[in-house]
Amino acid sequence: MKNLKKIILSALIALPLLFNGCTKLDENIYSQLVTDNYYNNKNEVLSAVLRPYTHANAWATPSGQDGWWRPSELSGDQLAWPTKGRHGEDGGKWKRLHYHTWLVDDGPLNNAWSLMFGGVGFCNDPIENLEKRSLSQMGITQVEKDAYIAELKLLRAYHYLKLMDLFGNIPVVTQVGIPAKPETRPRAEVFAFIEKEIKDNIDKAPKLSRNMIGRMSQAGGYAMLVELYLNAEVWTGTARWDDCIAAADKLINNEAGGQNGAMSLDPNITDQFKSTNDLSKEVIFAIAYEFRVANSQPSWTGEFFHFQQDRIYGGSRNGNNGVVMVPGNYTKYSDDDLRKSTWLLQGPQVRFDNGQPALASGGNEYDGQQINFVDEIRRAKVNSTVSNMSEGEENSGIRFNKYKLGNNIAGIVNGNPVAIDPNYNCNDWNLYRLTWIYFAKAEALMRKNGGTATAEAVQLVNDCKKRAFSDANWPANQYTTANLTLDELLNERGREFVFEGFRRDDLIRFGKFHTASWWDHTPSASFRQLFPIPLIQRTLNENLAQNPGY
Repeated sequence: MKNLKKIILSALIALPLLFNGCTKLDENIYSQLVTDNYYNNKNEVLSAVLRPYTHANAWATPSGQDGWWRPSELSGDQLAWPTKGRHGEDGGKWKRLHYHTWLVDDGPLNNAWSLMFGGVGFCNDPIENLEKRSLSQMGITQVEKDAYIAELKLLRAYHYLKLMDLFGNIPVVTQVGIPAKPETRPRAEVFAFIEKEIKDNIDKAPKLSRNMIGRMSQAGGYAMLVELYLNAEVWTGTARWDDCIAAADKLINNEAGGQNGAMSLDPNITDQFKSTNDLSKEVIFAIAYEFRVANSQPSWTGEFFHFQQDRIYGGSRNGNNGVVMVPGNYTKYSDDDLRKSTWLLQGPQVRFDNGQPALASGGNEYDGQQINFVDEIRRAKVNSTVSNMSEGEENSGIRFNKYKLGNNIAGIVNGNPVAIDPNYNCNDWNLYRLTWIYFAKAEALMRKNGGTATAEAVQLVNDCKKRAFSDANWPANQYTTANLTLDELLNERGREFVFEGFRRDDLIRFGKFHTASWWDHTPSASFRQLFPIPLIQRTLNENLAQNPGY
């Protein structure tokens, strides 16, 4: 079991009594927190430091809420949430993301803004309180105080990085309620603020270790720098490829710690995602869950799981039958690619406990029939050939199978007993992992070289990719300096990081987001590379300037 995670997460149990866990989405969100009677001992201090992480579950992961993940993935070319029969219309918000037709008054974008700035508040409050209180009052040492503040400032920088990613020009608030109506700052200034915050605090924060699982550390700080510099040309107009490479090397060379000894690539493609992925050597920063102890469980099942997914997995979690792969992406994996058979769910589904067909129920198109996920979105039940975001049905689309919760129901399959996973439902959601750092460095090397792969870039990508192939199949699938083009790197990034939240940024960086077509999506205007500042927020705060084009 995850003993250190238990300690970390158990400290959060009292928090609902001390903080308002939700944010009203129709009020000013920069001045909500009042905790003057808190921070009276080390446990209360630690609970306040950890509070932003529980909130980050709501916006940084596919949580069932409109946070950063949904617009980051559902506006790209890999994932969609089509209408399937009587389900999934949801006011057209998924279609607007897919077709790049979102509105300035779109509720989901306002929700994302509010959730993310609410998280900034949960960082600002403990930073202020730690800075103004005495060590004896809080029962902590100066070393602990400095480390907590550095950790929180790095975590706040992560919030601002993702806000800048989506909205570009945003306000920067570092004190609760001051100013009450902050002004929008240009994206380049926000970038500079984030970069300085990371550099000023990274050496003061703890290195990544078992004690820092699920928390921001020096390793998380360097991963943020890699992301900043990888996207610097888009975000500021100035490329920073050498800086990207230098930050990546800090992690690749194991200079910032690791959650299980020396940081390194995991030897296979499952350790990063299974119910014991706290044992992974390559996870850099994740949202941690501990279902058995703190009743803290991953929230992504609602996004990805079928209505009767429990019959397939042998657990207690089901979903809204929502997010699927855009047709055609499944065939971008070769048949001998283990990621295709391991991370994706396709074809007729069987029960976990006895191997018999998993039957759908609930009165939808395939009620009483075997669940069968197909690489198409159309009403096959009535022999329709129309394929678009409005024409799906229950079985439409290849499904998510990257993270596996484990089994929670005993059974017999082919005469063999099925054991219950003692870590069922405890998968941490990865926000950064070392594979992503390898790919970022490879891209930076290629862009420095005029878009042509160097031997080092090829080696970095091959070191990651080879885990997805058997020894016999690997020679035919490895990259060379001749076949690893920038377009192929984008394709391989799609195969490797599907579902992980980076696709919109990748498409923008490669010049494809507003210019390319996929499935039923056609090119959009260039200003759609940024989302609008939500109308509700501009109504509440007249100092927020709108992004161009809206």
